[in-house]
Amino acid sequence: MKDWFANYQFKKYNFFMVLCCIAASVIGILLIGSAKEELQSRQIQGLIIGFCAMLIVSLVDYHFILRFYWIIYGTAIALLVLVKYFGDTGGGAARWFEIGGFRFQPSEIVKILLILFYAQFIMKHRASVNTFRIILICVLLVIPPFYLIFDQPDLSTSLMILAIFATIMFIGGLSYKVVLPVIAVSIPLLVLFFNLVTREGQTILNDYQQKRILAWIKPDEYASTEAYQQINSITAIGSGQLNGKGLNNNVISSVKNGNFISEAQTDFIFTIAGEELGFIGCCGIIILLFVIILQCFLIAIRAKDTAGMIIAGGMAGLLGFQTFINIGVTTMILPDTGLPLPFFSYGLTSLVSIFIGIGLVLNVGLQSNDYLQ
Repeated sequence: MKDWFANYQFKKYNFFMVLCCIAASVIGILLIGSAKEELQSRQIQGLIIGFCAMLIVSLVDYHFILRFYWIIYGTAIALLVLVKYFGDTGGGAARWFEIGGFRFQPSEIVKILLILFYAQFIMKHRASVNTFRIILICVLLVIPPFYLIFDQPDLSTSLMILAIFATIMFIGGLSYKVVLPVIAVSIPLLVLFFNLVTREGQTILNDYQQKRILAWIKPDEYASTEAYQQINSITAIGSGQLNGKGLNNNVISSVKNGNFISEAQTDFIFTIAGEELGFIGCCGIIILLFVIILQCFLIAIRAKDTAGMIIAGGMAGLLGFQTFINIGVTTMILPDTGLPLPFFSYGLTSLVSIFIGIGLVLNVGLQSNDYLQ
């Protein structure tokens, strides 16, 4: 047992980040209770499970976990294949397993598993990470999870997989000589993609996905259909003004109380925060998430090896992208995607997965270098 903790410097255990994560989750529980009270107890269970998982993972040497990186990758693919053929197809999408009344969404844990896999794979090939062969292998390995999630269908999470992959490759040492040409090619390809998917009769996206993009571009034409949710979200956030209307309020003019926001406890939890906690509350949530992301980045900078840097930096990227996209959707900066707000949105799989990821980051911090302290 003594040897197991030989590399740990427990004085570096980041209790501040742990407190921030708990604070974010508690605020999320309060908001979920206001949005849909009967789900609050389940989110509390998710917090307890997630917190315990975080503590356990934070004390398991990440180098030991990374020894099984091919098993980790295989597990990620197996979960996605199983949910494709045996998952719950509610709502026309096969994304969940129903287990004892709880829904388990494999794609949420797959995000963490892919960060672990690439952390070890890139570290083993760090001397040749900029060669065509290794870059090609990395790209080929991300295609199966991307496609399996895209085919559920779940466009938003599949794009998150690509965002995490790009973050990991950059942190892993991908040269600017590779990054800049990729960006130069990606921008016109993205413009071309939007041009193609907005045309009538396109077959790239499902009909509902295309309509969400069209509703974002032309909200007035879809004000009573696909843009309805986002327009009401903006109204609700604006109505909160500076201090908000208060949690669990009975204000008749409340957008939430009028049931104009469906499933507000998940993708549109920030809408509830805007209406009930106001501008100050929204700023508090954004600052809290920013602090957690910043702590992940600082741990990545101090990491003693490439794998640790990718784990902590990958989690920072996951939290950062997902936060930006979720808040972007609720404020209509981005099309409606369906991604949860980390720590705040209802969803046990999402919450527990994020806490497991934070546990890994804490473990990296326990073995970090002494500089920048």
